[in-house]
Amino acid sequence: MKKIIYIVSLAILSIACESRTYEEISDKTPIAELVTYNKDVKPIIDANCISCHSPGGSASFQPLTGYNQVKNNIDKIIDRINRPTGDPQKMPQGGSLSSLQTMIITKWKTDGLTEN
Repeated sequence: MKKIIYIVSLAILSIACESRTYEEISDKTPIAELVTYNKDVKPIIDANCISCHSPGGSASFQPLTGYNQVKNNIDKIIDRINRPTGDPQKMPQGGSLSSLQTMIITKWKTDGLTEN
């Protein structure tokens, strides 16, 4: 009997001490913190836009190499990244941004276009 009580107690203790988080983080999870240009947006722009939107690039007429350039064109950027696949004006041309990247850029505008 003592052996059964010991095993049951050990099992209950093991279950009680286990910690689990059931919240799944995905591209659909809302972004809770403040989105800033330098921390969040610039890495996306640098990885996906700079190759064309910089001096010498195919879209050098509309550079996106700095904060003010991205800020001043944010409505155009949001329009282009949200266009459907197959639309010739969808950006970036090499492939779509992830849902999370699109959410970050959109939230940056909503958060007030903070630089730092």
